[in-house]
Amino acid sequence: MVRDICRDETFLAQAAEAATPEDLPVARDLLDTLAAHREGCVGMAANMIGVNKCIIAFDNEGSYMVMFNPVITKKSGPYEAEEGCLSLAGTRKTKRFQTIKVQWQNEAFQTRYKTFTGWTAEIIQHEMDHCAGILI
Repeated sequence: MVRDICRDETFLAQAAEAATPEDLPVARDLLDTLAAHREGCVGMAANMIGVNKCIIAFDNEGSYMVMFNPVITKKSGPYEAEEGCLSLAGTRKTKRFQTIKVQWQNEAFQTRYKTFTGWTAEIIQHEMDHCAGILI
């Protein structure tokens, strides 16, 4: 189900709670909402649709991917970026890393690890900031 985009900065500034298997429907709504905004959006976190859970969805080189409870375990290649967001007006400068290694759980709640680089790594970092309650 496509959900409304949350723009409440007080809600968005909260750290997300850990996702559980009961949150699988939230991931589906997140994917539906991301697809509905594909013209101007490449990633979303659950709090952007009003759910305070640690779930992100993003464009991973042409196909959507969902991560439950992602954690960056390694990062390298810092650089300055300027990013926009559906939930916040305007753009903001922030520090990102060119290469990140991420640990997360998939839809079966199996732990996975993968290294991401470039644009995909930047998207993941932006969405993980949402999960941490960081407004950028």
